[in-house]
Amino acid sequence: MNANKPALHRYLKSDLDRVDAHVVNKVEYEELPELNDEMLARARVNKGGRPVSSNPRKLLSIRLPADVIDRWKATGPGWQTRMAERLSTVR
Repeated sequence: MNANKPALHRYLKSDLDRVDAHVVNKVEYEELPELNDEMLARARVNKGGRPVSSNPRKLLSIRLPADVIDRWKATGPGWQTRMAERLSTVR
């Protein structure tokens, strides 16, 4: 972030004043289906996010030589996962 530059304002491409001023008519309510017990039984809350892992990872700090890290990084994206897989096979 540059403190010398003013922040740009983001604009929505909709007219929120017009949306706020809208009054819902009775006809618009007729278009909506009635909620019943069957619909409520099918409802579910989607919390989102990643599923809980059966083998969660733990944070560990380790110092490795720079050339080792460079060689792993040179293998492309996912190098940390591949390194972890390789280390898990060593017994």
